Amino acid sequence: MAVTKARVRKLALSLEGATEVVHVDRPAFRTTRKIFATLPPDEQVVNLMFDPPTQEFFLEQAPGVIEPLPGGWGRMGMARCDLKVADEALVHSVLKAAHALALPKAKKAKRKS
Repeated sequence: MAVTKARVRKLALSLEGATEVVHVDRPAFRTTRKIFATLPPDEQVVNLMFDPPTQEFFLEQAPGVIEPLPGGWGRMGMARCDLKVADEALVHSVLKAAHALALPKAKKAKRKS
């Protein structure tokens, strides 16, 4: 049932264009646009950069496994997934959702005048 940080790293880096960087004191996974997940060094969790609707969806789908980050970060949609109780399918799903939100925005086509 538990998912290791090594497995989280492998799943995150398997996503298209994902790279690992250091953000503050922790490994972070990003697209060319922005960070989508971090691994705090002192906890068995993965922090996920969701928007509020995505956070709400996963809070409903996995109560007790996914929870909002405290304070303003949580109000903005950020969440954490408890790796001690999450299964790999859930971890892969939340990473894919956070990754999709961090992908570069599609450029709008220019209109002909």
